[in-house]
Amino acid sequence: MSTTSPATAAPSSQYGETVLSIRDLQVEIRTHNGVVRPVDGVTLSVRAGETVGLVGESGSGKTMTGMSVLQLLPPGGSVVGGSIEFDGRELTTMTAPELRRLRGNDIAVVFQDPMTSLNPTRTIGSQLREAYRIHRPGTSVAEANRRAEEVLSLVRMPRPKERLRDYPHQLSGGMRQRAMIAIALLCEPRLLIADEPTTALDVSIQAQILELLDELKTRLGMSIILVTHDLGVIAGHADKVAVMYGGRIVEEAPTADLFAAPRHRYTQALFESMPTMELDSNRALASIPGLPPQLIDLPPMCRFAPRCRFASDACRTENPESIEVAPGHTHACFHPRPVDIDGAEDEHLYAELREEDLAPRGGTGRTLVTLDQVEKQYRIKNPQMFKPRRILHAVSKVSLDVIEGETLGIVGESGSGKTTVGRMLVGLETPTSGAVMFDGRDISRLTPSGKRSRSSDLQLMFQDSAAALDPRMNVADLIAEPLAAQHIGSRSERRAKVMELIDAVGLPRTAAVRRAYEFSGGQRQRIAMARALVLRPKVVVADEPVSALDVSIQAQILNLMRSLQAAFSLTYVVISHDLSLLRYLSDRIGVMYLGKLVELGPSAEVYAAPRHPYTAGLIASVPIPDPGLRDQKQKAGLAGEIASAIDPPSGCRFRTRCPLATELCAREEPALVLRDGPHAVACHYPLTTDGPAKE
Repeated sequence: MSTTSPATAAPSSQYGETVLSIRDLQVEIRTHNGVVRPVDGVTLSVRAGETVGLVGESGSGKTMTGMSVLQLLPPGGSVVGGSIEFDGRELTTMTAPELRRLRGNDIAVVFQDPMTSLNPTRTIGSQLREAYRIHRPGTSVAEANRRAEEVLSLVRMPRPKERLRDYPHQLSGGMRQRAMIAIALLCEPRLLIADEPTTALDVSIQAQILELLDELKTRLGMSIILVTHDLGVIAGHADKVAVMYGGRIVEEAPTADLFAAPRHRYTQALFESMPTMELDSNRALASIPGLPPQLIDLPPMCRFAPRCRFASDACRTENPESIEVAPGHTHACFHPRPVDIDGAEDEHLYAELREEDLAPRGGTGRTLVTLDQVEKQYRIKNPQMFKPRRILHAVSKVSLDVIEGETLGIVGESGSGKTTVGRMLVGLETPTSGAVMFDGRDISRLTPSGKRSRSSDLQLMFQDSAAALDPRMNVADLIAEPLAAQHIGSRSERRAKVMELIDAVGLPRTAAVRRAYEFSGGQRQRIAMARALVLRPKVVVADEPVSALDVSIQAQILNLMRSLQAAFSLTYVVISHDLSLLRYLSDRIGVMYLGKLVELGPSAEVYAAPRHPYTAGLIASVPIPDPGLRDQKQKAGLAGEIASAIDPPSGCRFRTRCPLATELCAREEPALVLRDGPHAVACHYPLTTDGPAKE
């Protein structure tokens, strides 16, 4: 936890008048299970030029609070109490036409998933022009087109004039998010609601988008409500933080004050659950037990009480009132965390969750899997008629050993080829050239029957567990399906194995008869783990296993992966763009860029002293949960976006984004060679602790 002094908090005098005032807001959603109250008594204000962060787990009510401002509620949802004032106007009593004039003009929204928010049948330019002409009646198409290009330039879209003719599917994730921000900023709104704007993005693109929002806020004089579950993002970009749980704000404070001295036990638990670069990888992560409440007919009580280690009878029978403990710092907790925790008796209760020693790791030293110069190319359609198909170079001549018993992390931006490597490793993709060796045997050219028999040793955990699990099957059948496909055991024997694994992954036995869609994201990931382990594989490839989960649920899954590795003698290959996750989980790290392996070494060494400029840029882009570093924080570690795999740059593929690139980098491709013991790097000018190495 950060020890930033509260004195670093930004003075409230630097902000203007109150732009948005929410008082005792109550929202209800009528469902077939009953009336859900996702927002229950929220009071919040946003001043001109201020960024207010809303943080909490999924289901805490933070997104619903933001959407309530513009009445963008789901079917059955309505504001049933309280007040929302924007610039002196009451929004809850506005008519539909008045709200339509307000949306996009004075208050704009950046949604979490731009792919579902942008119209896939229309170009980016047509969507920008439409949004502008709706709010600026009488504007000509030419004027709207000029404004669209201007705003795309404002959000630093590469080649904005060309992008106007592109469809959403032709853009990368970062470019789609820039297009969404451009639409939101067309009319220069006074308030921007950013709902998880960077959750699905790589760490480098995330840093660029957040830096962009900060610059635009200053340039346009906007206020921002930043909805996120990432405390690192909050620390670097929010001026004030409201922590939400169970539809209520449980703590509110200036960002520096909150990180220096969180008072509510839920806020403390969020900090404890967060993986950072400094965590001891030999100890289990602290996690918050249980799940957030369902928010249907809840009795008077502290809603965090069922999950809180400090809960008393008062917590279970009364609603704690919000009290102010410092200027601007309020909390609603009967047993707040002491300000001075030195020697505090209760502090060891949370520390106990981190004191569990994990089994030693690092592997047996025996090579279990070898990728030997593997290459994967795809032939894709040429947009020009009668032209030959183009070649997409997904993976280019990658060689890699996986040691038995280790956890190998593979990191890189989207489009780097890391998922393709994982799919080739388990046999879901066949290499265009090269070989995949398992226990000394080439498995890359096996027949379908041979792949089926080998699949018991190599299993893949997919990134999206909701899409990977058949919604028509119950959990027991989902887990048992691989056994049935391999004709292993009788029905009763399969059932016994299924129940054993349900116990092992920490699910109740009643889960066996339920469908996967009835579970939360973290519980679905446990089901996916049980299914991957049912054949007792030697190697499990986990593709972004916790990317869509809240920080507290991430901690539970990571601890579970570590415990299952020891119990089942597993070898992991973990694919992720979350560097703090891999720092905690992995023994070795392989860094990929545009189909190439550019760095490989022990996890601690790669993070402490990266040798490749790309690795250093990725690490510099990681949001650090310490507001005290905000003024010293570097700009985004990586500029621009990853090049096209259809026409990769000559020589070193990273040279188009590298600050150290020379003519040599354009002429010659650097080989992956050992520089320091087991630490290998593919760079003509590798970094040292003092900067670029001297040739």
